[in-house]
Amino acid sequence: MGASSRWGHPGKLGAVLYALLAAAVGGMTALFSRLQVEKQRGRSAAARRLPTGGVIVISNHTSYADGVLLALACRRLGRSLRLLATSGVFRAPVIGWVARRLGFIAVRRGDPTAAHSLDEAAQAIRAGEAVGLYPEGRITRDPRMWPERAKTGAVRLALQTGAPIVPVAMVGAHRVVGRRRIALRALVNLVLRPKVEVKVGEPIDVRVLMNVGPGTEPTQAEVRLAADQVMGRLIGLVGELRGELAPAPLGAELIS
Repeated sequence: MGASSRWGHPGKLGAVLYALLAAAVGGMTALFSRLQVEKQRGRSAAARRLPTGGVIVISNHTSYADGVLLALACRRLGRSLRLLATSGVFRAPVIGWVARRLGFIAVRRGDPTAAHSLDEAAQAIRAGEAVGLYPEGRITRDPRMWPERAKTGAVRLALQTGAPIVPVAMVGAHRVVGRRRIALRALVNLVLRPKVEVKVGEPIDVRVLMNVGPGTEPTQAEVRLAADQVMGRLIGLVGELRGELAPAPLGAELIS
């Protein structure tokens, strides 16, 4: 594994920076939205579903604000999330440095080294970190904001590391930051402060789900099926928050 695929542990400086930014960004976010992690009485139960040690957190993707909101939600539940983020974030002045210091992982879409992002994520997980990613790989194009069908990265990462996958559903983030009229929406949200609801699912042991032992290498078809099943668990949580059944229980077909 080359130097280009080596994950850098945040260390003490990263931990302090994460705590300071979580407080500052959390305060700013509260001006524009109301982040509600389950119900207050269910908070401890939700925290128990974010186990200690290496874990993979997956969530649905509806907004540019998702990464910040998911990180804040997990922080409330006692974990500092190391997010997979597009490589463009890491090329930005200051922001790129901050992302690296927080232990975030660059995803190089369309690049021959794109697979390195999963290698780095695996290193972080083996170091006991919580790694966050969006199985859809992009903000959903579904007009009703239902999740699209998942890619297989989360399942492959779980098979590689043995870490559980914890689905975390979020509903309402698209009202905080949409795809258009971002500045106008921010002004409106100072008054409306839309609610963003978060629901944490039970940890998923992928090998138990697939009924394969640690020495068995699943086929591509089995990995594809497991990715759909895991996404189905996440979509079920989204449906519970929305109070309705998903029209595509395993994810909407991709819309170009």
